[in-house]
Amino acid sequence: MADQDVVDIVLLVTRVAIGITLFTHGYQKFFMGGRIKGTAGWFESLGMKPGIVHAYTASCTEVSCGIGLALGLFTPLTAAGFVGTMFVAAWTHKGKFFVFKDGWEYNLVLALFAVVFATIGPGRWSLDRALGLDDEYFGLPGFLIAMIGLAGAVILLAVAWKPPAQEEPATS
Repeated sequence: MADQDVVDIVLLVTRVAIGITLFTHGYQKFFMGGRIKGTAGWFESLGMKPGIVHAYTASCTEVSCGIGLALGLFTPLTAAGFVGTMFVAAWTHKGKFFVFKDGWEYNLVLALFAVVFATIGPGRWSLDRALGLDDEYFGLPGFLIAMIGLAGAVILLAVAWKPPAQEEPATS
């Protein structure tokens, strides 16, 4: 097996795993637990207002970008959606690093994988390759397209995030 074959297998397996992970994140917001209504309430509690708009936006972005990345379709654009969604998630959890403490390291890892795929490409076994899109939009252009997601997230947070009031510590 040639070295490029090994690289393409690793890209395929990793891309599908990361894509399915984000897809299921969005899927569960639609169909499991508290569904959209519960997600909207949770988003409101994090300061993302109106929660219902952000619940639908995040869910649709996670589902579509998860599928897109898994298939290797419009990879830099799906990466932009990944980066934007994960940055907002990380920002609203910015007080802690570890996910088991409601932190943001999970979001960082997913976003970085998306940037890697936007920059180096999804590999030979992707719809981008099948459609002939794998030569024009990777490298620096792919990286910059992925960063549009970061810019969008910053704008979204500036407009829609109203951080919850911090509780005053009890004094004795």
